[in-house]
Amino acid sequence: MQSVPIAEHQLNPEIPGMFTDPGYFDALSRLRAESPVHAYAPNSWMVTRYDDVRQMSRDPGRYCSGRGVLMNDPVRQGMELPGSILHMDPPEHAAWRALASRWFTPRAMGRLEDRVRVITAGLLDAVDHGAIDLVEALAAPLPVLVIAELLGVDDRHHADFVRWSDGVIDGADAEDASAIEAVGELLMFLNAEVLRRREEPSDDLLSTLVASEVGGRGLADDEIVMYCLSLLVAGNETSRHLISGGLAALHDHPDQRAALAADPELVSGAVEECLRWVTPIQAFARTATTDVNLGGHDLPAGAWLVMMYASANRDTAAFGPTAGRFDITRAVNQTHLAFGFGEHLCLGAALARLEARVFFGEFLARYPDFTLVGEPTWTSSTLVRGYRTLPAVLPAPSG
Repeated sequence: MQSVPIAEHQLNPEIPGMFTDPGYFDALSRLRAESPVHAYAPNSWMVTRYDDVRQMSRDPGRYCSGRGVLMNDPVRQGMELPGSILHMDPPEHAAWRALASRWFTPRAMGRLEDRVRVITAGLLDAVDHGAIDLVEALAAPLPVLVIAELLGVDDRHHADFVRWSDGVIDGADAEDASAIEAVGELLMFLNAEVLRRREEPSDDLLSTLVASEVGGRGLADDEIVMYCLSLLVAGNETSRHLISGGLAALHDHPDQRAALAADPELVSGAVEECLRWVTPIQAFARTATTDVNLGGHDLPAGAWLVMMYASANRDTAAFGPTAGRFDITRAVNQTHLAFGFGEHLCLGAALARLEARVFFGEFLARYPDFTLVGEPTWTSSTLVRGYRTLPAVLPAPSG
């Protein structure tokens, strides 16, 4: 298997910063063509083609989650994470996923849409025209406000939730004292909320988990905390980077932005194209439970296989010769993999779609001519590819 250089970085998804390297997407294109199952470290491979990623995702018997899914996963070092549905395999996974599934169905999202629209309008009403950081003012708080409301969290903790979510992402890849402190605060907060729901249940997702059973037993406090942590971070980070990355893509493709601003009926297709183009969650991994042949390569049992979703989502074999072009009117002939595939399809996919659809509609109705300015900053991560800051200027309202 060939080695493919990427700017000054080693081509290694376990090193924070690879996803934001200027040569990243060119390197992925070369990998798909020349080394689609690419060895980057001993017993570790990147899987870059759409069909191979999808094959892995639909075969949890051969490609398991229970031995780790994150690049720097504590499970790989022997830590147990009870209640983390990301790390569960069949048949356990289905029972745990079902605990919260009714809160994230398309029907449930239909009932939630008016509330998401009110929250979005409130955030937009609070910003002034002129210089703004689109992440801090809009992209970060919107998903936090929505998921916190589903969990039944008091309004005064919403700013903390943004900081805590950042801490979980930052702490996953480095020994950052402030990130570790933020994670500790979040775990303590969630544990206190669990104890409060045991005494005072309410009509919220957290109370549902407290009252739930799996296999005839109730959930332990630490299991509920880890379950909520998975929902909170996955929900926040996916929507946050979808919104900010989508805004950047629309800005960089003014014809697409103008078309969407002129015709709000295009918004659903635009959200799907933003998901494909941005791919907020860049990669998850699986472990081969037996010797396998993947993409024509024989791999041993125990192989660590990183599914490169961003690469799969620009694969011309799946999306045609225009896969490398951002097009909000793209005819859908394949399902993008921004939410994964198979049994681990993102539980909050419908929620992320709803938030993005409402946000882009409301934002472009007010600011169709927003301008990005200066240099954005990126989150250094082995999980997400997204902006830490996205400076912009919002024009004064017309009239």
